[in-house]
Amino acid sequence: MSEPFLLKNGLARPAIDRIATAFKAVHPEFEVKQFARASMKGLDKLELKERVQHVICVLGEHLPRSFPETVKLLKRIPPVWDYGEPDDSTASFAAWPITDCVAEFGLDHPRLALGTLKKLTCMFSAEFAVRPFLLSDPDFVYETLASWCSDRSEHVRRLVSEGTRPRLPWSVQLNPAIADPSRGIVLLEKLKDDQSLYVRRSVANHLNDIAKDHPETCIAVCKRWNNGASEERKWIIRHATRTLVKAGHPDVFGLLGFTENPRLQASPIELNRQSLRLGGDITFAARLSNNNKRTQRVVIDYAIHHRKANGTTQPKVFKLKEATIAPGNEHVIKKRHAIKPISTRRYYSGKHAIELLVNGQPVAKATFDLKV
Repeated sequence: MSEPFLLKNGLARPAIDRIATAFKAVHPEFEVKQFARASMKGLDKLELKERVQHVICVLGEHLPRSFPETVKLLKRIPPVWDYGEPDDSTASFAAWPITDCVAEFGLDHPRLALGTLKKLTCMFSAEFAVRPFLLSDPDFVYETLASWCSDRSEHVRRLVSEGTRPRLPWSVQLNPAIADPSRGIVLLEKLKDDQSLYVRRSVANHLNDIAKDHPETCIAVCKRWNNGASEERKWIIRHATRTLVKAGHPDVFGLLGFTENPRLQASPIELNRQSLRLGGDITFAARLSNNNKRTQRVVIDYAIHHRKANGTTQPKVFKLKEATIAPGNEHVIKKRHAIKPISTRRYYSGKHAIELLVNGQPVAKATFDLKV
């Protein structure tokens, strides 16, 4: 069996060579062999973000000490850059140290730095690199980003939304934006009807971040956007409210066209086994009956209540389906769920539970034993 591909290997020797080749092309004095040797030293032991920082430090030893002089080189990189194979999802990782070195070396030069990130973001999204500037000089950066909302490049427009996400994964959180997301919302208003799905997906993810701390704000924005919305904007709304749907927030279902306060009768959950070992799977089945006079459209999810070390359980919600149930009809649910070891959860022997959720509300529950 072949070894699983690790994301960190997107920044290995081939990526180092691409970086060196690009800088040599714009800076003939760039010491390719010395850079490659220093970059590879100890690289194998580092995780992905550690590799990025390591290569940035090595770049710092091979680029001009003056940031304005370094900028002259950086801005000439995109035309000579090797973008890698189209089907290589980690090909862009080679450019990550190049974009992030702007934040490392240019924090005292925000105007020059942002102009550089605008040039480089087509190689690897500058969403991480822009965040230190958002924290150090927010007024200037938000004003600059607002002027980019109509830029011809979808990479630049996406950076406006993605770089200002309050809870961007793999990055420092923007605590001021978590506390007050209004500045980000102003930018999203300009991007909500962007022609690029790449940009619209970022807009939805940004709103979903806001929903985690300010659910009512997210719902208010989505309700406003829903008026006269195109199909593309409706997609943003659905994607932006996914956390609220999983949480069962009562105001989100009507917004999305589902029945508010549905009245369905749930059968007891039937399990194909009462116990299983870690690594196995369990199948559950249930029925939802509509004994009312109106058709009901609902979101059906389920939760696995995992046992914790202290004996209590904690639910993890999984998406299942959407269903439209006519009066007098029933909807049959059947699902196989595998319980396998994963790096982000420790399993404990004992009672677990499967719970059926309709519009986020529990309607049936069954227990089973897990043996670890």
